[in-house]
Amino acid sequence: MIKVVDLGKTYINGSLGVEALKGVTLHVEQGQFVAVMGPSGSGKSTFMNLLGLLDRATCGAYQLAGQEVSTLDDNQLAIVRNLRIGFVFQTFNLLPRLSALKNVELPMLYAGIKPSERRQRAAKALERVGLGNRLEHRPNELSGGQNQRVAIARALVNKPAVLLADEPTGALDTRSGEEIMAIFQELHREGATIVLVTHEPDIARHAERQIFFRDGQLVRDEATVNPIDARDILNSLTEGRVTHEF
Repeated sequence: MIKVVDLGKTYINGSLGVEALKGVTLHVEQGQFVAVMGPSGSGKSTFMNLLGLLDRATCGAYQLAGQEVSTLDDNQLAIVRNLRIGFVFQTFNLLPRLSALKNVELPMLYAGIKPSERRQRAAKALERVGLGNRLEHRPNELSGGQNQRVAIARALVNKPAVLLADEPTGALDTRSGEEIMAIFQELHREGATIVLVTHEPDIARHAERQIFFRDGQLVRDEATVNPIDARDILNSLTEGRVTHEF
Protein backbone atom coordinates (compact mmCIF):
# COMPACT_ATOMS: atom_id res chain seq x y z
CA MET A 1 0.00 0.00 0.00
CA ILE A 2 2.78 2.45 0.99
CA LYS A 3 6.32 2.02 -0.27
CA VAL A 4 9.03 4.64 0.21
CA VAL A 5 12.65 4.17 -0.84
CA ASP A 6 15.49 6.46 0.29
CA LEU A 7 12.98 9.22 1.04
CA GLY A 8 14.63 12.44 2.14
CA LYS A 9 13.66 16.02 2.84
CA THR A 10 16.01 18.99 3.16
CA TYR A 11 14.78 22.43 4.13
CA ILE A 12 16.79 25.43 2.99
CA ASN A 13 17.30 28.13 5.60
CA GLY A 14 19.26 30.94 4.00
CA SER A 15 22.50 29.38 2.83
CA LEU A 16 22.09 26.34 5.09
CA GLY A 17 20.34 23.06 4.39
CA VAL A 18 18.60 21.23 7.23
CA GLU A 19 18.01 17.52 6.70
CA ALA A 20 14.64 16.79 8.32
CA LEU A 21 14.45 13.28 6.85
CA LYS A 22 17.38 11.12 5.80
CA GLY A 23 17.00 8.22 3.40
CA VAL A 24 13.96 6.48 4.85
CA THR A 25 12.96 3.15 3.31
CA LEU A 26 9.70 1.63 4.51
CA HIS A 27 6.87 -0.61 3.32
CA VAL A 28 3.38 -0.60 4.85
CA GLU A 29 1.18 -3.48 3.72
CA GLN A 30 -2.49 -3.04 2.92
CA GLY A 31 -4.57 -3.37 6.09
CA GLN A 32 -1.76 -2.64 8.54
CA PHE A 33 -2.17 -0.33 11.53
CA VAL A 34 1.13 1.49 12.14
CA ALA A 35 2.02 3.97 14.89
CA VAL A 36 4.77 6.53 14.20
CA MET A 37 6.72 7.77 17.22
CA GLY A 38 9.70 9.96 18.01
CA PRO A 39 10.70 13.05 19.99
CA SER A 40 10.11 16.60 18.77
CA GLY A 41 12.30 17.26 15.75
CA SER A 42 12.78 13.56 15.01
CA GLY A 43 11.30 13.74 11.50
CA LYS A 44 7.99 12.00 12.16
CA SER A 45 5.87 15.02 11.21
CA THR A 46 7.93 15.58 8.06
CA PHE A 47 7.45 11.92 7.20
CA MET A 48 3.67 12.18 7.63
CA ASN A 49 3.51 15.36 5.54
CA LEU A 50 5.31 13.53 2.74
CA LEU A 51 3.01 10.50 3.03
CA GLY A 52 0.01 12.82 2.92
CA LEU A 53 1.37 14.65 -0.14
CA LEU A 54 1.28 17.91 1.80
CA ASP A 55 4.96 18.40 1.00
CA ARG A 56 7.39 17.13 -1.61
CA ALA A 57 10.43 15.00 -0.88
CA THR A 58 13.85 16.30 -1.86
CA CYS A 59 14.93 12.82 -2.93
CA GLY A 60 13.69 9.25 -3.05
CA ALA A 61 10.59 7.49 -4.37
CA TYR A 62 7.07 7.08 -2.97
CA GLN A 63 4.45 4.65 -4.21
CA LEU A 64 0.87 4.80 -2.90
CA ALA A 65 -1.44 1.92 -3.80
CA GLY A 66 0.90 0.99 -6.63
CA GLN A 67 1.10 4.51 -8.09
CA GLU A 68 4.35 6.47 -8.14
CA VAL A 69 3.30 9.81 -6.66
CA SER A 70 6.64 11.56 -6.14
CA THR A 71 6.67 12.69 -9.78
CA LEU A 72 3.10 14.03 -10.00
CA ASP A 73 2.36 17.71 -10.60
CA ASP A 74 0.40 19.83 -8.12
CA ASN A 75 -3.01 19.23 -9.71
CA GLN A 76 -2.44 15.48 -9.83
CA LEU A 77 -1.30 15.49 -6.20
CA ALA A 78 -4.48 17.33 -5.16
CA ILE A 79 -6.62 14.66 -6.82
CA VAL A 80 -4.71 11.82 -5.15
CA ARG A 81 -4.93 13.56 -1.74
CA ASN A 82 -8.69 13.94 -2.03
CA LEU A 83 -9.49 10.48 -3.34
CA ARG A 84 -6.83 8.20 -1.86
CA ILE A 85 -5.87 9.75 1.49
CA GLY A 86 -8.06 10.41 4.52
CA PHE A 87 -6.71 12.88 7.08
CA VAL A 88 -7.49 13.11 10.80
CA PHE A 89 -5.85 15.94 12.75
CA GLN A 90 -5.46 16.70 16.44
CA THR A 91 -7.44 19.94 16.12
CA PHE A 92 -10.23 18.37 14.01
CA ASN A 93 -10.06 21.10 11.28
CA LEU A 94 -13.85 21.32 10.99
CA LEU A 95 -15.59 24.38 9.56
CA PRO A 96 -17.42 25.93 12.53
CA ARG A 97 -20.43 27.26 10.61
CA LEU A 98 -21.23 23.94 8.96
CA SER A 99 -23.14 21.03 10.45
CA ALA A 100 -21.49 17.66 11.00
CA LEU A 101 -23.19 16.44 7.82
CA LYS A 102 -21.93 19.36 5.72
CA ASN A 103 -18.40 19.00 7.09
CA VAL A 104 -18.34 15.34 6.08
CA GLU A 105 -19.71 16.21 2.63
CA LEU A 106 -16.79 18.52 1.80
CA PRO A 107 -14.35 15.98 0.30
CA MET A 108 -17.13 14.73 -1.97
CA LEU A 109 -17.99 18.28 -3.01
CA TYR A 110 -14.41 18.74 -4.19
CA ALA A 111 -14.65 15.39 -5.99
CA GLY A 112 -17.73 16.54 -7.92
CA ILE A 113 -20.19 14.05 -6.42
CA LYS A 114 -23.86 15.05 -6.81
CA PRO A 115 -25.67 16.47 -3.74
CA SER A 116 -28.05 13.58 -3.11
CA GLU A 117 -25.23 11.04 -3.06
CA ARG A 118 -23.07 13.32 -0.91
CA ARG A 119 -25.76 13.58 1.74
CA GLN A 120 -26.44 9.84 1.73
CA ARG A 121 -22.78 8.89 2.02
CA ALA A 122 -22.05 11.53 4.66
CA ALA A 123 -24.98 10.38 6.81
CA LYS A 124 -23.82 6.78 6.52
CA ALA A 125 -20.26 7.72 7.52
CA LEU A 126 -21.53 9.60 10.59
CA GLU A 127 -23.70 6.65 11.57
CA ARG A 128 -20.59 4.48 11.22
CA VAL A 129 -18.83 6.50 13.94
CA GLY A 130 -21.86 6.65 16.23
CA LEU A 131 -23.16 10.12 15.32
CA GLY A 132 -26.26 9.25 13.34
CA ASN A 133 -28.31 11.42 15.72
CA ARG A 134 -25.99 14.44 15.44
CA LEU A 135 -26.10 15.14 11.69
CA GLU A 136 -27.23 18.75 11.99
CA HIS A 137 -25.12 19.70 15.00
CA ARG A 138 -22.31 22.21 14.49
CA PRO A 139 -18.84 21.73 16.01
CA ASN A 140 -19.59 24.06 18.95
CA GLU A 141 -22.57 21.87 19.83
CA LEU A 142 -20.43 18.74 20.04
CA SER A 143 -17.82 17.49 22.50
CA GLY A 144 -14.16 17.13 21.53
CA GLY A 145 -14.55 13.38 21.09
CA GLN A 146 -17.64 13.86 18.92
CA ASN A 147 -15.82 16.41 16.76
CA GLN A 148 -13.02 13.91 16.24
CA ARG A 149 -15.63 11.35 15.19
CA VAL A 150 -16.91 13.84 12.61
CA ALA A 151 -13.31 14.26 11.39
CA ILE A 152 -12.93 10.48 11.07
CA ALA A 153 -16.19 10.25 9.14
CA ARG A 154 -14.97 13.01 6.81
CA ALA A 155 -11.69 11.14 6.30
CA LEU A 156 -13.51 7.91 5.43
CA VAL A 157 -16.24 9.21 3.18
CA ASN A 158 -14.27 8.96 -0.08
CA LYS A 159 -13.14 5.42 0.81
CA PRO A 160 -9.42 6.31 0.83
CA ALA A 161 -6.60 3.85 0.30
CA VAL A 162 -4.93 4.98 3.52
CA LEU A 163 -5.98 6.85 6.66
CA LEU A 164 -3.38 9.23 8.14
CA ALA A 165 -3.97 10.41 11.71
CA ASP A 166 -1.77 13.07 13.33
CA GLU A 167 -2.07 13.00 17.15
CA PRO A 168 -5.82 12.25 16.92
CA THR A 169 -6.19 11.81 20.69
CA GLY A 170 -3.88 14.64 21.75
CA ALA A 171 -6.69 17.09 22.58
CA LEU A 172 -9.00 14.54 24.23
CA ASP A 173 -9.55 13.15 27.71
CA THR A 174 -8.76 9.49 28.42
CA ARG A 175 -12.23 8.09 27.73
CA SER A 176 -12.74 10.10 24.54
CA GLY A 177 -9.27 9.11 23.37
CA GLU A 178 -9.99 5.42 23.92
CA GLU A 179 -13.31 5.76 22.09
CA ILE A 180 -11.43 7.18 19.11
CA MET A 181 -8.85 4.39 19.27
CA ALA A 182 -11.68 1.85 19.42
CA ILE A 183 -12.97 3.27 16.12
CA PHE A 184 -9.51 3.05 14.54
CA GLN A 185 -9.11 -0.54 15.73
CA GLU A 186 -12.51 -1.47 14.33
CA LEU A 187 -11.59 0.10 10.99
CA HIS A 188 -8.33 -1.87 11.09
CA ARG A 189 -10.23 -5.10 11.71
CA GLU A 190 -12.33 -4.28 8.66
CA GLY A 191 -9.18 -3.95 6.53
CA ALA A 192 -8.31 -0.25 6.64
CA THR A 193 -4.68 0.84 6.29
CA ILE A 194 -3.88 3.31 9.08
CA VAL A 195 -0.74 5.31 9.87
CA LEU A 196 -1.00 7.23 13.14
CA VAL A 197 1.45 9.72 14.67
CA THR A 198 1.51 9.91 18.45
CA HIS A 199 3.90 10.89 21.22
CA GLU A 200 2.05 8.69 23.73
CA PRO A 201 3.43 5.13 24.14
CA ASP A 202 0.09 3.81 25.43
CA ILE A 203 -1.69 5.11 22.32
CA ALA A 204 1.00 3.58 20.07
CA ARG A 205 0.40 0.21 21.71
CA HIS A 206 -3.07 0.12 20.14
CA ALA A 207 -1.38 -0.38 16.75
CA GLU A 208 0.01 -3.68 15.49
CA ARG A 209 3.31 -2.13 14.45
CA GLN A 210 5.42 0.75 15.78
CA ILE A 211 8.10 2.71 13.96
CA PHE A 212 10.43 5.18 15.65
CA PHE A 213 12.23 8.22 14.25
CA ARG A 214 15.22 10.07 15.68
CA ASP A 215 17.32 12.80 14.06
CA GLY A 216 15.52 12.35 10.75
CA GLN A 217 16.17 8.63 10.54
CA LEU A 218 14.07 5.53 10.99
CA VAL A 219 15.77 3.83 13.93
CA ARG A 220 13.31 1.08 14.96
CA ASP A 221 10.53 -0.85 13.28
CA GLU A 222 8.85 -3.53 15.36
CA ALA A 223 5.64 -5.43 15.95
CA THR A 224 3.68 -4.39 19.02
CA VAL A 225 3.93 -6.89 21.87
CA ASN A 226 0.51 -7.47 23.45
CA PRO A 227 -1.39 -4.69 21.66
CA ILE A 228 -3.95 -2.85 23.78
CA ASP A 229 -7.61 -3.38 22.90
CA ALA A 230 -9.42 -0.06 23.41
CA ARG A 231 -12.62 -1.93 24.23
CA ASP A 232 -10.93 -3.42 27.31
CA ILE A 233 -9.84 0.02 28.48
CA LEU A 234 -13.33 1.43 27.98
CA ASN A 235 -14.82 -1.46 29.95
CA SER A 236 -12.34 -0.90 32.76
CA LEU A 237 -13.13 2.82 32.86
CA THR A 238 -16.83 2.06 33.02
CA GLU A 239 -16.34 -0.45 35.83
CA GLY A 240 -13.86 1.74 37.69
CA ARG A 241 -10.96 -0.70 37.43
CA VAL A 242 -7.58 -0.77 35.68
CA THR A 243 -6.63 -3.68 33.41
CA HIS A 244 -3.35 -2.47 31.92
CA GLU A 245 -0.13 -1.02 33.19
CA PHE A 246 1.19 1.80 31.00
